[in-house]
Amino acid sequence: MNRPVRITVCLLGLLTLAGLAWGQGRRGFRRGVDPDRYGVPTWEVHPTMPKDTFTFARIRYSSHGGGRAWGGGWSTDYRDADLNLSLRLHQLTSFTVDPEGLVIELTDPALFDYPFIYIVEPGRLDFSDEEVAALQRYLLSGGFLMVDDFWGDFEWENFEHEIKRVFPGRSINDLPETHPIFNAVLKLPPHPQIPNIRQGWQSQFDGVTWEEEKEPGARTPHYRGIFDDKGRPMVIICHNTDLGDGWEQEGANEYYFREFSEKIAYPLVINILFYSMTH
Repeated sequence: MNRPVRITVCLLGLLTLAGLAWGQGRRGFRRGVDPDRYGVPTWEVHPTMPKDTFTFARIRYSSHGGGRAWGGGWSTDYRDADLNLSLRLHQLTSFTVDPEGLVIELTDPALFDYPFIYIVEPGRLDFSDEEVAALQRYLLSGGFLMVDDFWGDFEWENFEHEIKRVFPGRSINDLPETHPIFNAVLKLPPHPQIPNIRQGWQSQFDGVTWEEEKEPGARTPHYRGIFDDKGRPMVIICHNTDLGDGWEQEGANEYYFREFSEKIAYPLVINILFYSMTH
């Protein structure tokens, strides 16, 4: 029998994002601040509800030719993205949020304590047979996976191959522009695209928000889903867009923060979280 994923029910009491302070989550050591958090503020989790806490759980996986090494693949945008996102969820929602986040492997039995997991840059993802079985068990038991930051046809084909090892008989569905992830809590433009920090800064001059070096197939953002037999979302796939940089690089440039972090990256992940935990 599959072990059910422990779901924490958190109601979202959203504050407005208007006037969100640029640079609160910016990277960089400041005197009197824990250097391990790069200047991101911390907070205490309520002691009477230690398990009723949302933890941003990043999956560590192997990449073709790179194993589980730091600096690419699973560790892209770590640790700034995780800390900044946790801070903004703490500020903007009524989630009780773990300020630290977590890195975990699919084969860790503790995976089932975390209803939401995140995989970044799966363009060279290489699951083991044990990871395939564990991820299938996790998702069918009530867990939810968000996939982010991969571009172009080559990277899509690799991810598609790996996720079809997990669910060989299930379709990957394009999400319509009216899907709740674009308006469940905060209204967004349909199928928005978030560039990396370099491309995002440059986009104010040339309008290009995609990674041209990843062509062919990198220009148009795609949002896709995999659902269980009852229609529950198990996987949301964000292709040709980079939410992680929107969180990680929010303090690097004010234009990037206002146009991409504040307007898209944080609202979209809040919508995805709300949608996944209420379906």
